[in-house]
Amino acid sequence: MRINHVIRSLVLGDFFINAGFSIFAPVFAIFVTRQISNGNLEVIGFAAAIVQIFKVLFEIPVAAYLDRNHGEYDDFYAMILGTMLVAVIPFMYLIATTPAHLYIISAIYGIGTAFTVPPWQAIFSRHLDKYHENIDWAIESVAIGIAGAGAAALSGILAQHFGFSVIFVIAGILALVGGSQQIRIYSDIRAKVPRGEVKPEPKETV
Repeated sequence: MRINHVIRSLVLGDFFINAGFSIFAPVFAIFVTRQISNGNLEVIGFAAAIVQIFKVLFEIPVAAYLDRNHGEYDDFYAMILGTMLVAVIPFMYLIATTPAHLYIISAIYGIGTAFTVPPWQAIFSRHLDKYHENIDWAIESVAIGIAGAGAAALSGILAQHFGFSVIFVIAGILALVGGSQQIRIYSDIRAKVPRGEVKPEPKETV
């Protein structure tokens, strides 16, 4: 079957973004305890909690705002903004030296995720291929799985031989590549979407 351009681009973008973040996730705790002043397991736990707290605080307000306009342009711009915020996170770790730095980065990460997830899922849902919705979501899930497994497998090798800085630079580049894939769907974005419509139904032909 042929997967439409929007779904292909969003899946490919998600593949690179997840590969980027999966490449440092397995060694992040070691990075904190070795490279961050007074870094310990408590700091790691607080940083992870801050990501979720800021995501929770912003996600529903962002989604509610986007739902006021029944076009996809605001969804698109919010998704790109969020993705760019998320993509710079690995580069920010390069200059982090204290727990306070980690907490600020975590807050930005959470806000970026809040701006990315609702519009990404909304656009993806509206452009699902008719009668192949399960396949589209399965391809997305498989892409994330492959990206996570492959990047995680390389993570330890790269960190061991090249250090954390190389890991974060690679992660940031991969995330930026993912964001560039999202930009490709601009020409497919619709100015108006009927209220309550998840996916546009094709017109019947006689």
